[in-house]
Amino acid sequence: MNTPTKLTFSRIIIIIAMVIALFVLSVIPDFVDPYIPGIKEGYGEIDLVFLVIFVVFIAACITDTIDGHMARKRDLITDLGKFLDPVADKLLIDSLLIFLISPSLFASYNTVQVISINVFIVIIFIARDIAVESLRFIAASKNVVIAANWWGKAKTVLEMVAIGFVLLNGWPFSYFDSGWPKGLHITDFIVYIAAAVSLISGIIYIVQNRQVFMKGDKHDEGNSGATPEESKEV
Repeated sequence: MNTPTKLTFSRIIIIIAMVIALFVLSVIPDFVDPYIPGIKEGYGEIDLVFLVIFVVFIAACITDTIDGHMARKRDLITDLGKFLDPVADKLLIDSLLIFLISPSLFASYNTVQVISINVFIVIIFIARDIAVESLRFIAASKNVVIAANWWGKAKTVLEMVAIGFVLLNGWPFSYFDSGWPKGLHITDFIVYIAAAVSLISGIIYIVQNRQVFMKGDKHDEGNSGATPEESKEV
């Protein structure tokens, strides 16, 4: 196991530990309530546990960039790494998306969180990823590598940014939320934009690569114009 793969594997371990910790906190809220203060920021507050999650989330995103860059630069791309990397990414993103659907349900100890992610938005994110991954699976069976495009990369970045701001309860935009109609937050619009880009990118991938659905149509990897590492961020 080379260094990039070790980084990816360690990221998976950290994510699993974070999920387990969140589960434990959710089942013993009466014990942790007195010890989890909110941090006053602007017109809102940031729950201490959510702040820790945010730090872990950012660290995971950074290590994802580092191990990918290292693997490409040093030619250390392996089948195990290609398997573990998307597992780590989806485990991190999807678990937090589901968790943030209802912070009051999954984190009853958090009494300051006012921003969540609409369940239909989460469905869009996850359904899009399932569709694209299924497309890639079919393409791989026909020796076609689907290259990442600008839309896929923008979707990944916006999704991570949106999750980060939700974890911070809208900070620093909470300074300006008081001027918006009640119940609306600037962070909500960032989430909606990320969802829109996610949906558009999924449609573009399917339309641009619809040839992989042609029955009995075999392609070679040379026709795709992409290398395995180029298809990472989709």
